[in-house]
Amino acid sequence: MHKPLILATLCLGLAACGGKQGALDEYAVARNAPLILPPDYTLEPPRAGTISQSVGETQAQAIEALFGGPAPRSSGEAAVLGAASQGRVPVGTRSNAGDPQTRVIDKGAETQTILSSPELDGQDASADTPQ
Repeated sequence: MHKPLILATLCLGLAACGGKQGALDEYAVARNAPLILPPDYTLEPPRAGTISQSVGETQAQAIEALFGGPAPRSSGEAAVLGAASQGRVPVGTRSNAGDPQTRVIDKGAETQTILSSPELDGQDASADTPQ
């Protein structure tokens, strides 16, 4: 009863081991090209007293290289920017932020408490969070 099962298992095992397709050939090794030294560009360190490019010039060159300069605005973009009053904001806008006449959104009593608290050095600061 077990003999046919054992015989079938042995036949399948031998059939699986018989083929060498896909086996690696240890003699078919490809050689890599040798490493080479990069060319010498003869870079020199900067000399004292010479003029170098400023940070602004370098940044402008990088932006120009990445984005290709200013692109023309589409009519839709120009309309949105015009409706947003681009360039017509008063110069002292940031100074008006604390003005009592400025309309702001009420953020609650906690914000008012933080803003009206006295200025300290912060070494003894603590915070209570509601549980």
